[in-house]
Amino acid sequence: MHLRDPVIYRIRHEAHHQAGEAWCIYPMYDFTHCLSDSIEGISHSICTLEFEVHRPLYDWVLDQLPVSQPRPHQHEFSRLNPTYMVMSKRKLRQLVEENHVHGWDDPRMPTLAGYRRRGFTASSIRNFCQGVGVTKFKGVTDVGLLENSIREELNKTAERRCAVLDPLEVVIDNYPEGESEELEAINNPEDEAAGKRALPFGRRLFIERADFMEDPPKKFFRLGPGREVRLRYAYFITCQSVEKDAAGNIQRIHCTYDPETRGGSAPDGRKVKGTLHWVSADHAVDAEVRLYDRLFTEAEPEAEGDFIDCLNPNSLKIITGKLEPSLADLPVGQRVQFERLGYFTPDPKDSAEGQLVFNRIVALRDSWAKQARK
Repeated sequence: MHLRDPVIYRIRHEAHHQAGEAWCIYPMYDFTHCLSDSIEGISHSICTLEFEVHRPLYDWVLDQLPVSQPRPHQHEFSRLNPTYMVMSKRKLRQLVEENHVHGWDDPRMPTLAGYRRRGFTASSIRNFCQGVGVTKFKGVTDVGLLENSIREELNKTAERRCAVLDPLEVVIDNYPEGESEELEAINNPEDEAAGKRALPFGRRLFIERADFMEDPPKKFFRLGPGREVRLRYAYFITCQSVEKDAAGNIQRIHCTYDPETRGGSAPDGRKVKGTLHWVSADHAVDAEVRLYDRLFTEAEPEAEGDFIDCLNPNSLKIITGKLEPSLADLPVGQRVQFERLGYFTPDPKDSAEGQLVFNRIVALRDSWAKQARK
């Protein structure tokens, strides 16, 4: 209440939900704020812009009372308003209470608990805030800056692993039945000290369904009938035939491999344009994979109408993925890159031995930026 004669306190002869009937005088915020700062020895009281009109009363109260010197001073700055978010505690509470999200630590929520569970690091959030800076200009900040901050950090620090989220079976017909081998895979091309790991390979594999087309267009460089591609860390394979079900859906594809191309290069110097990630079907572990995305479809959900109407129905997709076996022992809190897919981490609440749950921290590329350009 911004009045020439401001309200300092209220008198209410009613029982308080915590203090009972111990007192009936309740100081107003403008009277309490400045005195609490003074009692606690605060030098700079940092507030958002809506408190700028309260500063004269803040100063007047401290000038009229015998408070210790030097007294505190209030400073205002603009609130951080990332796009595709709401930051009002009241509206966040509405999201929780109306079950639009799964609690305050839902990985889609702009809370520290939510970001921690999703897999964001403290340093990535600090770097984002430092990059945005402090200003008195009331505006919005592109949330893509926050997403790029965690991408840049994890590109340098996260080890790589193979996972297939939409599996299509591949059978290598000329690979010996019942046999397997271990191939050498690089943990992090950005960090030689991260070393290498063993990756099992066999006759049956899974690749991403999107990496195969029966009638590929001209610039599709992945797998198709008669086409040769490289399996990362493994061999060149060539598609020979396709198996379909009665409805015409592709069930598996049959390929042959060139045993001379172990490691991903051909002795005769021939080149292939496509490189696919994969997992061995006989060694893969199943995991629930939660693909988190932005909670709202509009950059400024509060701009017009009810922000609830802007909720993104695809902000969470839950699928079952096929993962390389080393991911079964990944500790909670460790972040990895699923090659060609994004950055992921075990869910600290729901993931357990024999029941793996992985959260997507962020995709490798900003798909929203591409949509905005259309």
